[in-house]
Amino acid sequence: MNVKEAIETRRAYRSLEDVEITDELLDDLALSASLAPSCFNYQPWRYVFVSDKAILEKMHEALSQGNEWAHKASLIIAVFSQKDLDCVIKDREYFLFDTGMATAFLILRATELGLVAHPIAGYSPKKVREILGIPEEMTVITLVIVGKKSEELNPVLSEDQVNREKARPERKSRSEFVYMNKYQ
Repeated sequence: MNVKEAIETRRAYRSLEDVEITDELLDDLALSASLAPSCFNYQPWRYVFVSDKAILEKMHEALSQGNEWAHKASLIIAVFSQKDLDCVIKDREYFLFDTGMATAFLILRATELGLVAHPIAGYSPKKVREILGIPEEMTVITLVIVGKKSEELNPVLSEDQVNREKARPERKSRSEFVYMNKYQ
């Protein structure tokens, strides 16, 4: 699978089945993230890879209502960073952008390996920090829910979530987000 195929294949599926999480897989995903560009090569991204069943269960407490589907995850990746780990040039803070790029590399590699790597916003950063021992000064940016796509729909999904499983949500047309030569 090439990069274009991985981009086109990547989907935020919520019906997951278990997948074996090996040290080789974790090394592979971490290497992919590590190769992302960053301001002055500061590499501000930080991850906690959670595959231990007991800690995964504790992580369920941090998930918002509507994300019960994530209880089927074989791996949850906490993505975090802080401003001081990356460039701050005048009023421009790069840590969120650079960490996002590294996480996108990780997600595309997971996709290439036949996995679902679904970033979510529905969680309590405070609970995530408490459960995983992430320092208070760190910004928990997202959780990435990892598993293998199940052909069987997860029964906890809402009607909207079921519809999103069946067909890719509509994407904006280029004219809605790309401007040529000047913002208009």
